[in-house]
Amino acid sequence: MIKVLVAEDMHIVRGALVALLRLEPDIDVVAEVASGPEILPMARARQAQVAVIDIDLPGMDGLTAAGELHEQLPECRTLILTSLGRPGTLRRALDAKVGGFLLKDAPPDKLASAVRGVLAGRRMVDGDLALAAWDTVDCPLTARELDVLRMVAQGYGTVEVAARLYLSAGTVRNYLTTVVAKLNARNRVDAIRIAEESGWL
Repeated sequence: MIKVLVAEDMHIVRGALVALLRLEPDIDVVAEVASGPEILPMARARQAQVAVIDIDLPGMDGLTAAGELHEQLPECRTLILTSLGRPGTLRRALDAKVGGFLLKDAPPDKLASAVRGVLAGRRMVDGDLALAAWDTVDCPLTARELDVLRMVAQGYGTVEVAARLYLSAGTVRNYLTTVVAKLNARNRVDAIRIAEESGWL
């Protein structure tokens, strides 16, 4: 039996995923969690072999949690689920060493196939999304510029961003000016939109 952990914060969606996986004769859902920080300790405690993780989770996003699993519990493979099939997001997922990347609107039988595939060590990625990712432009922003933009997108003001990242407010403003210029955006809000639509945030 394949021991699977399901991480999804929406109760109805999580219940549907668990019910779907339990229909498979070779899959046993050994844990269900609703937030990112719960994934690693629960996967370790229940000896999960595959973690099916929603990309958007409270406390810690799915890609960060997948990266943590890869580093600290490499025997547990990861399959990321998302409702947004943006090529930039796929690239981030591959950088996090996930085993698979599946859209939530994929046919139900693909979920069990993807679980089996990632356990076998194969990369399971939606074909159309993989082709789209092949043609996308790499993110022009540095890691620090992305950190600043991500915090602004979360609603933090310049002074708060500066305090949290140990920068001066002037340096944060300079980063934001550079971000707007690099993305050919009209302003900060437009820069956030461009970065989110590209899957860089």
